[in-house]
Amino acid sequence: MRNELKKERRASRLLKAGVSIMFAAVLSACANYAGIHSDAKTAGPQQYATQQSIPAEQGHWPAADWADQFGDAQLKALIDEALKSSPTLDQARSRVSAAAAYSETAKAGTMPRVDASYSLTRQQFSGTALVPPPYGGSWQTENKGLLNASYDLDLWGKNREALKAAISQLQASQADAEVVKLTLTTSIARTYNQLARLYLLRDIAQQEVTQREQIERITAGRIATGLDTEVERKTAQANLATSRAALKSLDGQILATRYQIAALLGAGPDRGLQIARPSLGLGDEVRLPDNLPADLVSRRPDIVAARWRVDAMTHDVKEAKAEFYPDINLSAAIGLDAFGFGRFLTAASRTASAGPAIHLPIFDAGALRAQLKGRYADFDYAVATYNQTLVTALSEVASQLANVRSTDAQLVDAQAAQDAAREADRLALVQYKAGLTNQLTVLNADVNALSADQAVANLRMSRRDQQIALASALGGGFVDTSNTDAGRTQASNPSVDAAR
Repeated sequence: MRNELKKERRASRLLKAGVSIMFAAVLSACANYAGIHSDAKTAGPQQYATQQSIPAEQGHWPAADWADQFGDAQLKALIDEALKSSPTLDQARSRVSAAAAYSETAKAGTMPRVDASYSLTRQQFSGTALVPPPYGGSWQTENKGLLNASYDLDLWGKNREALKAAISQLQASQADAEVVKLTLTTSIARTYNQLARLYLLRDIAQQEVTQREQIERITAGRIATGLDTEVERKTAQANLATSRAALKSLDGQILATRYQIAALLGAGPDRGLQIARPSLGLGDEVRLPDNLPADLVSRRPDIVAARWRVDAMTHDVKEAKAEFYPDINLSAAIGLDAFGFGRFLTAASRTASAGPAIHLPIFDAGALRAQLKGRYADFDYAVATYNQTLVTALSEVASQLANVRSTDAQLVDAQAAQDAAREADRLALVQYKAGLTNQLTVLNADVNALSADQAVANLRMSRRDQQIALASALGGGFVDTSNTDAGRTQASNPSVDAAR
């Protein structure tokens, strides 16, 4: 008896050792992700030299109602109308809704699932197969009703990482919607300013028509006194016709710009006909806030969206890594299964099952490694996109500030030139009327005055356009309220490090 017990114990030990060796061999042969990693790092704004190009000027960040600084009630009303009815914003909201639905789907993957099913099957069973008589060779109706429950233990966090990735994509979509909103409001303000520019140029053109009409009358009087000839008359008439054509061209541009604003509002072109002449003011003094560029990462919606996509790709990498480990799924079912209807609801028809299901990838011809490489490539692309977005944002702020300062300097000289050209034009006209100079001198002075007026008008309108663009470059009043702080954009970002 003792010998038999010893033999059984020895056999049991050998069996356990064999199972252990086989299990170890299986694990060693399993797919793995050794050697796959990424060195990509998100950049921090402090990495870039900006002290000279983006100086601290004790200014303020733009408010959400930054367009109100120009004191034009119609502009405010147009922006409000666009935010309510623009199809562009509707598209952005639809993308946010789609991302929200995807995150809900990912969340469902982390929860238990319960399903109910019922089937009614009429079948003729073979008399020479598995089903014995009296059912073999006969027609039977099978009634089956089951209640199934399953739960993925998610020991390695695959489903949880998928959920986190989906939530980050949702945050990115919401930031994208803010980008669309900022782009829309900026486009309306800049197009509205263009409308103001065209009206101002039209005023100058109308003054030029009046001036050319006066020159034509003076020329007619000089012809009567023999001081001028028909050459001067035709020259004056040609110049007058040219000025009137320029006036009509501006009328056409004003109409087209109104239509353009209507399209931005998401309305028909007739809506543009209701837009009155703009009455824009100078706006606030342009000064940059002191906490640039550090706070720009939370003030620009495009940077926030890029950051969330890096976060999403980080979780996608972790999800792909979890695919290399075993999946354990628990399932259970209970119900009724019977031939016919008479015994379907009896205790004897009860059926139940329960147990785990384990899936372990061993050999997949490199599919999982390829998938992980693809996720790392997406991660690298997201990091590069974030870094480029940050560089672009800093460049836009610096460029718009430089444009504003340059335009301010140009305006000083342009206004001095305008004053001189206007005075020269006035004196030339007085002398021409008195017979002291010829028409060519008057026309040259008139052209110079027209050019000076247009230059000042364009510079003033460009200055306001640059001010609008700077407000947009500073985020247009957007403030990131997501749970992720700005520190996650630095190279020491823990979630980014974990993806390597």
